[in-house]
This record gives sequence, C-alpha cells and structure tokens, in this order.
Amino acid sequence: MAIVPADNPYDLFSLWYEEAAGCDAIDDHTAMTLATVTPEGLPDARQVLLKGHDGRGFVFYTNLTSPKARHLEAVSAAALCFYWMPLEKQVRIRGPVEPVTPEEADAYFASRPRQSQVGAWASKQSQPLESRYALEKRILKYGAKHALGRVPRPPFWSGFRVLAQEIEFWLKMPYRLHDRVLYEKTPEGWRHHRVYP
Repeated sequence: MAIVPADNPYDLFSLWYEEAAGCDAIDDHTAMTLATVTPEGLPDARQVLLKGHDGRGFVFYTNLTSPKARHLEAVSAAALCFYWMPLEKQVRIRGPVEPVTPEEADAYFASRPRQSQVGAWASKQSQPLESRYALEKRILKYGAKHALGRVPRPPFWSGFRVLAQEIEFWLKMPYRLHDRVLYEKTPEGWRHHRVYP
C-alpha cells in the first residue's frame, strides 16, 4: 500500500509515530538520528530521543556543553531521521533549529525520573572520563546535594526545536521501488509531491 499524503506533514508524522509507538517489535519509537555540522563544516550524527512534536517542530534535550549543542550554536540547522525497521518506514526532517524556552525546558526536566535529573548534574557530557568510579562519585555528590525537595534544572541543560522546512516520508516497497513523499514548506504553506525511489 502506498503512502496516503495528508495536507499537513505533521498530521502524517503523528499517524506514523503512533503506529511505531504501538509496535511491540520497536524498542524505542522516540529514537532518532540527529545530524549537525561542526563549525569547520564536518557532519556529525548520533542517536537522541524525541521529547515533543507539534506544528512548531521536533524537540530534543541535551547538555549545552555537548558537541551537538556547540555545533548548533555555530550552525543553527539540523537533520533528523527516524527509521522504524519493523514497519519498513522512515521519516527524514531538516531545517533551522532554535532553543526551547526556559519554561519548556523546566517542565520537561521536572517530568524526568529523579535519577535522570541527578545524572544531568553529574555528567560532563562528552568530556574525558578518567574512570567509571569518577562518574559514580559525581552521581553520589549531586544525589546528596539534591536529596531533599525537587531537583532544579541545571543551567547547562536545555533543549532545541528543529523547525522543519522539509519532511520526507519513505515506505519500503518490493524491488527497491520505494514510495517517497516529500513535503516542502513555502510562504503559502506546505506542498508535497512524490519523488523517484
């Protein structure tokens, strides 16, 4: 069965995303590849988790001292890729990136498990780690520091929103004749067309 386009790509994404959420063969339907560009122009990619999506864009969170955050400070554009293999579906997204508001970051941080909140304080993401024991010591330190009451969001931890300019839906078909529908944002709104496999 071919892709049935919607007027709005966010509506189609929501349908596919909910289908992936309900698929027992998919371990984490929120996992996506995030591609950024270094200040020197080199591409970089890693898996992150989608933490929100709506008509404004696609949200993820990170340590603001991480390479991905530094890349986005230098080149505020990114690409995302979801590949839900059991469903034989892929979604590719790209566009400019903006920070989420402090209120959004606070609300999401407050929803995280307490141990994950402590971990955000303890981790110096992507910096050299002398030993696993050093990390465990930092976890104990910040666990004790925030033993009572709520754990506040670290000032170096927040999120980004990818403001999609292009969203492509890909569906596996026999003989590599895959079905692809590309949405492009224009001043008048979204337009879409099929592209060759």
